[in-house]
Amino acid sequence: MKKGYIEFIKELKSNIIQSRYLAAKLINKEHLLLYFNIGKMLAERVVAEKWGSGVLESIAEDLQKQLPGLRGFSATNLKYMRQFYEAYREIGQTVSGLIGGEGFWLISFSHHLLLITKCKSLKERAFYIENAASELWSFRTLEHHVRANLFQHRGKLTNNFSKTLPENLKLNALDMFKDEYLFDFVSLPEDDERVLEGKLIADIKTMIMSLGKGFSFLGNQYRLEVEGEEFFVDLLFFNRHLQCLVAFELKRGKFQPAYAGQLNFYLEILDEKVRLVHENPSIGIILCKEKKNTVVEFAVRSIDKAMGVATYRTTKEMPGEMKGIFPDTDALVRLIEDSNKDQSVPEKTTVEKG
Repeated sequence: MKKGYIEFIKELKSNIIQSRYLAAKLINKEHLLLYFNIGKMLAERVVAEKWGSGVLESIAEDLQKQLPGLRGFSATNLKYMRQFYEAYREIGQTVSGLIGGEGFWLISFSHHLLLITKCKSLKERAFYIENAASELWSFRTLEHHVRANLFQHRGKLTNNFSKTLPENLKLNALDMFKDEYLFDFVSLPEDDERVLEGKLIADIKTMIMSLGKGFSFLGNQYRLEVEGEEFFVDLLFFNRHLQCLVAFELKRGKFQPAYAGQLNFYLEILDEKVRLVHENPSIGIILCKEKKNTVVEFAVRSIDKAMGVATYRTTKEMPGEMKGIFPDTDALVRLIEDSNKDQSVPEKTTVEKG
């Protein structure tokens, strides 16, 4: 009787959670459709009626008079709705089938505003929409990946995976890593790998978010021993999707070929002494401030353990070559914060910062 009762409660709980999830999906979709249609009405009528620049303020005020207590329809939010419509008006209500699939309706209005503002192409937006929906990225997580330009960097790691990994792992491994990592939560007065390591460990949650999906932290300065001699891996992780150990070595300055030999040695020991029988071969990533891909290719060509070389950034400023490509983040944040001082968009579709 007791066992049956417990199972019954579990079944009820599962049904309630599933129902709430489906309801939330439907509510979010209805909100997005509403904002799209309002944006369409605004765009068409403002042009047709030749209304002036202050018309959105007037509309917001009149809506408040007609619907006292209405939230989420300030002049600023109406402007965002018009931007939302104009970003996707050419594909209209078939938008989900063309750029984001079901994921288009699963992310919030805030997410969409960020992508509309920051991404110049539908292909880039579709990439972030798909990942944000499937991996349940918060606004801040999405913001980080856009700022880190994940769209350009994922899958571009210079590596030797094609000759060192089993066939079923090659593509997955390449997709798991980037050729540049943004540690924008770290500010360093100088390039010191030990200081960098300490700051990364101090905020390991953000560090893991920066690395990508499926990483579990095992330790820093991970101790390895061979015939009484000690060796230390800077950062050791386990990746659930790849089912393997991942060793990160932090190096200040430019990549040097000798780094590949050192990491290869560590990977040999990890596979021999730490890796479990059912796990895949270990992978190593060298993180440095600079690299020349041709030098890296020569350095890892004859290495028999899987490894790649990526760069990292620690400042909150975009690199010089990226300035002008993306609009200023602070400007977007100020607009969103200003719009939420008095009003906000309904739950699940807020346009607040995070």
